[in-house]
Amino acid sequence: MSAVVANPAVTRWRPTSMQVLVFGVLALALAGNTLRAFVENTPDVATAATVFCGVFVQALPFLALGVVISGLIAVFVTPDRLARWLPRRTGAAILAAGIGGAALPGCECGSVPVARRLFGDGAVGAAALTFMLAAPAVNPVVLVATAVAFPGHPQMVVARCAASLLTALIMGTLWARFGKPDWITRRLPKPHHDDESRWSVFTEAARHDFLSAASYLVIGAAAAAALHVLVPAWVYEHLAGQIVLGVITMALLAVVLALCSEADAFVAASLTMLPLLPRLVFLVVGPAVDIKLFAMQAGMFGRAFAVRFAPTTFLVATVVATGVGLLVLGAR
Repeated sequence: MSAVVANPAVTRWRPTSMQVLVFGVLALALAGNTLRAFVENTPDVATAATVFCGVFVQALPFLALGVVISGLIAVFVTPDRLARWLPRRTGAAILAAGIGGAALPGCECGSVPVARRLFGDGAVGAAALTFMLAAPAVNPVVLVATAVAFPGHPQMVVARCAASLLTALIMGTLWARFGKPDWITRRLPKPHHDDESRWSVFTEAARHDFLSAASYLVIGAAAAAALHVLVPAWVYEHLAGQIVLGVITMALLAVVLALCSEADAFVAASLTMLPLLPRLVFLVVGPAVDIKLFAMQAGMFGRAFAVRFAPTTFLVATVVATGVGLLVLGAR
């Protein structure tokens, strides 16, 4: 009796991401006239489309610049080098990490794994967390983007830089004083292979940051457009008159939207119906703590760390941003 040879499994065709993109572009091109007529004849949709395009187009150049710089940092500024540059004294190490983070632009998604590789006992651990909060919040790309998004309001740049840096320094100090090593339950991620070329490291880091940040930029721009159209005017009038409620609302909105720090200023600038103070809180809280950062911190450091660090960071960032905003911006 001859043996029965089983047929090999037939692989099912699955479209790649590039094919999906091409099909989507073709579909939109074919439906372009119909969609344009719909937008032109629907005032609310036209307003939302204008806000979305304004936010996205303004933010995209700064997002691209930040991605390129982030890729270069991944190649030339390794975690081992950062660890060697840190002072041994805790206070000096925290301050150096905060200033160093300001000089090294990068997406907050990239700062978490770098901070995890840097993490160690004592001063190194506190400095790593300070760097994680400072790098995406007060680097030159973010500050220039804030200045462009808020023309005529240079005090917003000063307030954002001061509040974000102070938040990072306070959190580093709190960890040095109260943090416990047994909260860190996750192992270090695997480093890059030694034989991996610099170009491969650069392209992979840039690709990851761009796809991650651009996706959240689209969500943020869409949310800003929706807030202009769907939320009644009286809600913004009430928030403008109730500064505490406005601050809490914008702080929570920053956590939920989870925007990239290189683009969030344009979303905040589009909310012209709100005073500057709640929008400053939005800009300070967002790069420090949001839903995606909480998930990343839980994955890189462990859940025991994330459930303590994230709420504390939210409270510190909100209070510090409000205090700095009242000093620099007043009640505007």
